[in-house]
Amino acid sequence: MKIARNYFFRGLLWVGLYVFFSLAPLFLLLAGPVPAGREFWREFSVALAFAGTALMMLQFALTARIRPVKEPYGSDVVYFFHHKISLLAFGLILSHPLLLFLGNPRLLSLLNVFTASWRARAGVAGLTALIILVVAASKRQQLKIEYNTWRLWHGILGIGAVVLGLTHAFMVGHYLSVPWKRGLWLAYLIAWLLVLLYYYVLKPLQLMRTPYEIVRITAERGNTWTVTMRPVGHSGLQFMPGQFAWITVRGTPFSKTENPFSISSSAEHPEEISFTIKELGDFTRTVSSLQPGEKAYIDGPYGSFGIDRQDHASKFVFIAGGVGITPMMSMLRTLADRNESRPVQLIYANRDWDGITFREEIEALKQQLNLSVYYVLEKPPADWQGETGFITSAFLERILSAERQRNFQEIFLCGPKPMMDAVEKALLQLEFSPDDIHAERFSLA
Repeated sequence: MKIARNYFFRGLLWVGLYVFFSLAPLFLLLAGPVPAGREFWREFSVALAFAGTALMMLQFALTARIRPVKEPYGSDVVYFFHHKISLLAFGLILSHPLLLFLGNPRLLSLLNVFTASWRARAGVAGLTALIILVVAASKRQQLKIEYNTWRLWHGILGIGAVVLGLTHAFMVGHYLSVPWKRGLWLAYLIAWLLVLLYYYVLKPLQLMRTPYEIVRITAERGNTWTVTMRPVGHSGLQFMPGQFAWITVRGTPFSKTENPFSISSSAEHPEEISFTIKELGDFTRTVSSLQPGEKAYIDGPYGSFGIDRQDHASKFVFIAGGVGITPMMSMLRTLADRNESRPVQLIYANRDWDGITFREEIEALKQQLNLSVYYVLEKPPADWQGETGFITSAFLERILSAERQRNFQEIFLCGPKPMMDAVEKALLQLEFSPDDIHAERFSLA
């Protein structure tokens, strides 16, 4: 509970700072002298643009993997917030030209890049970059944009939108004529550049000094592979079971061709670290071709999903679907290495019996842990005596303890999004506390 309280107060601190730095430019820029003879809606549109630009710049701090910022919430929450607040920032910035055009249709001539002023061109170019960024981010899968290609252009377009937007604001000059107001935005610009320096230069340099070597590739059930690595020249990664990391192989940390995967090995043995990866697309299709001896880099750990933050629980419940078993295996292996005696329930949904990843090891763990396992198969064999179909509310009510007291049993959920949505809804209907339900959605992009 002490760890949870620590994260809670740190989380409040970061929220307060985020709100302050989001609103400070708006209020400070409205202070002091303002241009005379300008109608309300024009001034209101400028205010929205300043607020949106501040939010845009803060998004880079959210996604720069600054561990103290993410730790109180977990990466899922941070990225979910990033997605939503980015849409708000986009809406605020887009409102600026729309309100201008509604108030004075003659200003539509500013969209003509051949005749418009350079300050107008900068603004139009910045907004265009922002529109492309938002469309590509929200429609990446429909547009079939490869993940790392999208990440590269997501960063380029985001940086371009901020630079062009600030260029537009400084060239227009309204509200920035006072030195201290220009200084405020210059301070924001410097802070933003420092975040970029950390993410694109300092962090890769740090990772270059802590390489890993692939020691084995293990074929698992369910078209899945476990990649095991060992640290080279350092003591390895200290992590909590259930966390994830970004891994880079056949490249350097500067190439930004990294991919996020849950750690599947025990936290008690940092001398080796394993990631279990299902062949689904992009990089994952190449995992089986990796060879022992190849160099790799690991950026992590990240995420708040795990038992170590919920050590007060009297019981743990793991609900996994398919390759969602990966963080659960890290937790199960760690509990076994710690000689844990508390009861653990594993509910594991799969398409068929032969595709159950880690099936044999899970059965063996019953001998080491107070572990109950329930398999749910969509397409069971003819002689199957277990659960069939999907994880339902009736099944959960029958299997899970009737004790609904908060903090008694902590429930961890990971798997395909439709399964997670349905199970989370069922758990809430069964009156489990939302604080006791922990979901790893991995919606990073």
